[in-house]
Amino acid sequence: MDRKILLGVTGSIAAYKAVELVRLFSAAGDDVTVLMTPAAREFVTPLTFRTLSRNPVYSDQFAAPSEWKPEHVALADAADLAVVAPATANTIAKLRFGMADNLLLATLLATRAPLVIAPAMNTGMWRNPATRENVAALEARGVRIAGPREGELACGDSGAGRMLEPKEIFALCG
Repeated sequence: MDRKILLGVTGSIAAYKAVELVRLFSAAGDDVTVLMTPAAREFVTPLTFRTLSRNPVYSDQFAAPSEWKPEHVALADAADLAVVAPATANTIAKLRFGMADNLLLATLLATRAPLVIAPAMNTGMWRNPATRENVAALEARGVRIAGPREGELACGDSGAGRMLEPKEIFALCG
């Protein structure tokens, strides 16, 4: 496919599935750059993503840029597609309101690339009117929402909120 993919990983137990998503994009010939929120680093290490993507992993909004452009602008400009998987309720809310308090959000706010988000959260959070309004507002702006699906959740509940499987997200990004 030969695209430049920005993969945003947020602080959800479903972050482990993003590892397989990197493998799928890379196997298809895409160049994947991973941006992790600080919370995502609690679930999967940057080393895992760096090894599979063969690219640096970005997380620190205030790190010295590798070129003269601020990192979030350089990453945003280079992207052909941005994917956030998993996308927590917190990140979805911040995206809706254009907040940029971490490197991932600042990059997404700056990019002109199409955006796909794959929600992952507890059923109560997914069904909460605030989340429903946030998702509807993002969809109205052209953001593609990939899922979630019904199923067993990490918290032991079963219901809507389970992130789509990596193969499903990859297929939606084709």
